[in-house]
Formats: sequence, structure tokens, C-alpha cells
Amino acid sequence: MCIGIPMQVGAVEPGHAVCEGRGERRRVSTALVGAVAPGDWLLVFLGDARERIDAARATEVNAALDLVLGAMQGRGADGDAGFALPSRMSAQQLRQLATGR
Repeated sequence: MCIGIPMQVGAVEPGHAVCEGRGERRRVSTALVGAVAPGDWLLVFLGDARERIDAARATEVNAALDLVLGAMQGRGADGDAGFALPSRMSAQQLRQLATGR
């Protein structure tokens, strides 16, 4: 399973960005996403920015990661994910999520 971490660009270097997210700071490659600017949000995996995301999506991913962390620490999964979890969706919503229709 791949888990991307939302990180916000703090500084830019040629081909890299210094980013912060989830309590850590990393220098990440921006080769896959192109030019970035301070304040941009990136989804980072294994030291590479894999996707440019907006602040709302960063909040959603962080909420989901918080739920996973809570479950790993033995807490129940009754927190607010900040978005509709598939387990709470109707069959029609799941179909639309899977097919776009």
C-alpha cells in the first residue's frame, strides 16, 4: 500500500522543494510535478512529489491519515474524516465514485 503525505512547499530549489507536513520537514524532488511555489500543496511519497493538490484535498488526506493512525493505536474509527467514507455511502454514490457516472 502506498501512502502519500500532504506537504506544503516552504522553499524552492532547482528540481526540489523543501516541504513541511505532519510534523516533519523534507527536501523532495519535484521532477514529476514541475515548477512549484512556496505555499503550494504536494502529495509526497518516498521523497518525490507525486501530485499537486489543493488545500482542501490536503485536509481530506490528513484526516484520513489521522483515522488510520488512530486505528493503529487502538482508537475507534468514529472520528470525522472530513469527507464521506465509502462505508457510509449509498450504492449509487459508490457507483458514481467508481465510474464517474
